[in-house]
Amino acid sequence: MGFPVLDVIVFLPAGAAGAVALMPASFAATFAKRLALAAGLIELGFVAWMVVAFKTGNANAGFQFTSKGPWFGALDISWYLGVDGISLFLVAMTALLFPIAMASPPVERSQRAYLGWMLLLESACMASFLSLDAFLFFVAFEVTLVPGYFIIVSSGGPQRGYAATKFFLYTFAGSAFLFVGILATFFLVQAKSSSGASFDIVYLARGAMHLPVADQEWLLAAFGVAFAIKMPLVPFHTWMPNAYTEAPTGGSMVLAGILFKLGAYGILRWGIFMFPEGAVKLAPVALTLAAVGIIWGSVVAAMQRDLKRLVAYGTVAGVGFIVIGLFGFTTQGITGGIIEMVNHGLSTGALFLLVGMIWERRRTYRFSELGGLQTVMPVLGWVFMAVIMSDIGLPGLNGFIGEFLVLVGTFITHRWWAVVATTGVVLGAVYLLWAYQRVFHGPAQAVNAGIRDMTWLERFAVAPLLAGIIFIGVYPQPLLERIQPAVDHLVAHVEYADPSLRIPSQGVGHGTFAVPADQVVDLPLAGQKTSAAGAGGSK
Repeated sequence: MGFPVLDVIVFLPAGAAGAVALMPASFAATFAKRLALAAGLIELGFVAWMVVAFKTGNANAGFQFTSKGPWFGALDISWYLGVDGISLFLVAMTALLFPIAMASPPVERSQRAYLGWMLLLESACMASFLSLDAFLFFVAFEVTLVPGYFIIVSSGGPQRGYAATKFFLYTFAGSAFLFVGILATFFLVQAKSSSGASFDIVYLARGAMHLPVADQEWLLAAFGVAFAIKMPLVPFHTWMPNAYTEAPTGGSMVLAGILFKLGAYGILRWGIFMFPEGAVKLAPVALTLAAVGIIWGSVVAAMQRDLKRLVAYGTVAGVGFIVIGLFGFTTQGITGGIIEMVNHGLSTGALFLLVGMIWERRRTYRFSELGGLQTVMPVLGWVFMAVIMSDIGLPGLNGFIGEFLVLVGTFITHRWWAVVATTGVVLGAVYLLWAYQRVFHGPAQAVNAGIRDMTWLERFAVAPLLAGIIFIGVYPQPLLERIQPAVDHLVAHVEYADPSLRIPSQGVGHGTFAVPADQVVDLPLAGQKTSAAGAGGSK
């Protein structure tokens, strides 16, 4: 048995959170942040090693670095962790974003409590992305609510109480649907199985994909409500603007950059994979909501008078773009959707960090009180422009490759929704460039004359995000060669459930995997050998 790197990745931040909480008050103010940052950087080191050691190629499309042990043996609930190409870079982005968020400007209230909750949230997010047991995933998914609530309510803005309560109630209600969906899936699969019960993702998926289509649709709807609220997808998004705006700078970075990805990841891992035929049937609903979200989010963002709320509403449009890619059911579309999750974390995390720097100097987000900042803050202005260009999808930056793959992949199977998504790219350029013009090149405000530019520490904090933005835009191949095999198998899994989706050669780059015309595949997606049956075989 190899080194249990996934267990370390999950428990290291939680252990550091406990150490911060137990730290004597006499020196907590001095050492709490150092300990939190040290834990975050060590975590990043383990994740970086895992990314480098991750094996590529279609033969390694299953889960790697797995860790499994009994938890509640009577129900066959296991501590089961694993990572594949779908989750790998979401874990990497989480490990990168949290230390930067914790290094952001200190909160005005209890710094120790804030850092403790941030570390606990990182641990819960890691467990959510790595869980391969449905019950374990639900527990980790639910635990994220608690630190998220306290980060907002204890360290947020003037309306933090209202924003935190709304965030908690919405997501807690969604989790109720998830819990019912998991239990219903477990018992329905158990009723049809002669080999016992298990919450293992492979066991549930191989049983759930053979349930009647109507059952799959209802179960996917239950899962989908929980994940749509978490993302948030229109019309389940109304908690989001308040939470993102009232949270402190670091809280906004992780809420938008990480927590929203739990919903998108859940749709892909526990929705589409679990109920492939139901996903195909409900795809028009998901695509319509996503298209509405792209247009509506862009229009409302353009109407904002507050810079931070504009960035928050822009997230609604980003959610729609990702969902359109995932429900395109092509290798290009899903790969693009996963890369867009990573891109959104980098770009939106950087935007919230830069907006926080402006707040530290001016104590306002209102466009009417900002203007002409390019003259006094040239470095921040150029960095802000670079991040905006990545969000728009300028070739050579990270946003381009994700948006291109989403549009190309969706155009193959859902042409008109791809056209709508393209209009979202244009609208995104409108509201982001207009915001930049008003803040940095608008009429200069006299009160802005004496503010300082980015410090070297702030430049050091934003540098890793800029490096990721440029690296993915210039050389995306390391991401594609790790993501593509798992996505190829997921697409084959969906095609097995609904052969009408079978499209020749959907590969991205080299190493294309396509299902032969005379073969269907019932895929475990967990490192097990795939089993094939002739086209005449029954599902």
